[in-house]
Amino acid sequence: MQSKDQLDTVFDFLETPKRIVSLVPSQTELLVDLGLLKQLVGITKFCIHPKKLLDNVPVVGGTKTVHLDRIKALQPDIIICNKEENTKELVASCAKIAPVWVSDIYTIAESLEMISLLGKLFKKEERALQIITNIKKEQTSFSAFIANKNVRKVVYLIWKNPFMAAGQDTFINDLLKINKFENIIKEPRSRYPEINIESLKEADLILLSSEPFPFKQSHLRGLKEALGKDLRLVDGAYFSWYGSRLQDAFSYFKSLH
Repeated sequence: MQSKDQLDTVFDFLETPKRIVSLVPSQTELLVDLGLLKQLVGITKFCIHPKKLLDNVPVVGGTKTVHLDRIKALQPDIIICNKEENTKELVASCAKIAPVWVSDIYTIAESLEMISLLGKLFKKEERALQIITNIKKEQTSFSAFIANKNVRKVVYLIWKNPFMAAGQDTFINDLLKINKFENIIKEPRSRYPEINIESLKEADLILLSSEPFPFKQSHLRGLKEALGKDLRLVDGAYFSWYGSRLQDAFSYFKSLH
């Protein structure tokens, strides 16, 4: 059986991989939604969806650092990674244990391609197609909803001390554009640049993400007092998880407008 990932790496499997280690939270959730819970033998500590998953599947570490000995002991047939979330060195180390399938996602279209490819790899094409259909339907509905909304200049904060924001060449930026949010962070040298508080003054709206830094109401109040701007806490999973969670993302986006 031949398959390829989003880096165009080609794999030849004698049979469908049955023992899966996933090092990408959003793709872990997707694998569960594809009906592959029983095949998951290892996940990261950040794989928190669906609930109680961490109670049922062994944890092998985070997304940047893992316990390679734990992964090896689990005897996986395949390890699922992502070009951004997992380091090149980590992928190389995992490849010494089992084939490593890597996604590379910056847009909704690439997310849908990833869902399709994993559906094919694990013989879950019908379920993958249903998820893709649901996402496209929700996006079409949202496009009609957003059509007459005004464009707003935004900054999407992902970190504090120092402030860091999502830049242009990111999946988050693609979802901001879909929301008619113009990302004013144009730094060409970094996808997640450090910014100063002066940069925030140019925005109409500042979005404080729940992840990776868990912004809270106290942070929102402090920035509001300092800037006098429109600020909002947002669920980071809906802006950065590129798997089956997208089925619910567009309903969430409607609530932001």
